[in-house]
Amino acid sequence: MAEQTHVLFVEDDDVIREATQLALERVGFAVTAIPDGLAGLEAFRADQPDIALLDVMVPGMDGVSLCRRIRDESTVPVIMLSARADSIDVVLGLEAGADDYVTKPFDGAVLVARIRAVLRRFGHAGSGGDGTGTGEDEPVAAVLNFGDLRIDTEGMEVRRAGAPVALTPTEMRLLLEFSTAPGTVLSRDKLLERVWDYGWGGDTRVVDVHVQRLRTKIGQDRIETVRGFGYKLKA
Repeated sequence: MAEQTHVLFVEDDDVIREATQLALERVGFAVTAIPDGLAGLEAFRADQPDIALLDVMVPGMDGVSLCRRIRDESTVPVIMLSARADSIDVVLGLEAGADDYVTKPFDGAVLVARIRAVLRRFGHAGSGGDGTGTGEDEPVAAVLNFGDLRIDTEGMEVRRAGAPVALTPTEMRLLLEFSTAPGTVLSRDKLLERVWDYGWGGDTRVVDVHVQRLRTKIGQDRIETVRGFGYKLKA
């Protein structure tokens, strides 16, 4: 039997927390449900979950701050949950290091699909106990060089001017998409499909924030914005 995927779920609303925990457990996830941010950080450090679901507005330590603390210590995938779709909530969560977000109220099946999509692109062997995640990608050249940027696609390591660059798995997948087609404009929708595994329309702000995060690490001028079309990696 495949090992269960462990989900840390931080949510202060008792009804939402209990209902969502039951929904996730029914499809095979192991869930640790916590009502506040400080206890959530302790649980994260103690349990080392496979993925974290963090509500933005929780007591003790808000979800954005908790996400930032988790990201300081780990590259574990993080999905933010928010009752509002306000741009500031979305952007703050993504800038803190979240990989995706879901707005409340959400359908349980949609949440499960988004969790599984994140786990697949992180190469997790299980996506709810059913082994549907493959983590397989098209083969690319072992080492790619773009100016002072060196990308080892087998070792999953990036160096800039010889110094190692720490990327989250989502940032690495985004960079690989750009690097396998240098000079080619990739639309936001295409990047959502390839990197975030969205088979449906998604919020392109997820792409924009991740591109900006990637630019701060590999060089602001390395990824060019093509207005009205998308982004491309300068060859």
